[in-house]
Amino acid sequence: MSLAERHVTALMRQITTRNDIELVHPFAELDTFGALVYVAECYGFRYESVRLVGKHRIMHVQLVRDPSTWARQRAAANSAAFPDPGPGRPVPGMYLGSLTPVPEVQAEVDVITALIRHDALGAAANRKQLLAIGWGSAVLFLLMAVLTGKYAVLLPLAVLMPLFMLGSLKVNTNRRAKLAQRLMAAGCTPVRDAAGLERYVRPVPQGS
Repeated sequence: MSLAERHVTALMRQITTRNDIELVHPFAELDTFGALVYVAECYGFRYESVRLVGKHRIMHVQLVRDPSTWARQRAAANSAAFPDPGPGRPVPGMYLGSLTPVPEVQAEVDVITALIRHDALGAAANRKQLLAIGWGSAVLFLLMAVLTGKYAVLLPLAVLMPLFMLGSLKVNTNRRAKLAQRLMAAGCTPVRDAAGLERYVRPVPQGS
């Protein structure tokens, strides 16, 4: 069984037993998450959000069951056409035995992947936390310099840490802005979540 087939098998197990799905594959590329979310949405779910968990900031992609009429109709159609997706069997929108999208759905998977990337960058860019780390580190290095007398080593670090955090925030902001342009071009609408973070919602499909 290939890695892609194992991912699909685990996903289908969640689809058939849960109303909330969480995808956690620490070494998976974002394209893999995008493809898995597409498959889940074929069976009546919708992408919800991204969490970065733990010290290593492992990505958790969350989905919920979509109660809309269109989603239920799509799920029924795919359940009839692909009743038992898995190893050696076809999966909606993917080449057999892989998580590589067929040309007809590539654009949709690309939008999903861009949404995940945008939300992940937003989760990683906790401005208050990063600035607190930067300035806190600067103060710590200054105190250590006074206590140890090693100014030549510690003073540059006290200056560089805040600059590094500010630079990281700027790079993150620029990346999110480019993704936002792509999402807007794809018809997505900007919204603010409960935490005030900008996110994007895909257009409602026709006939839903």
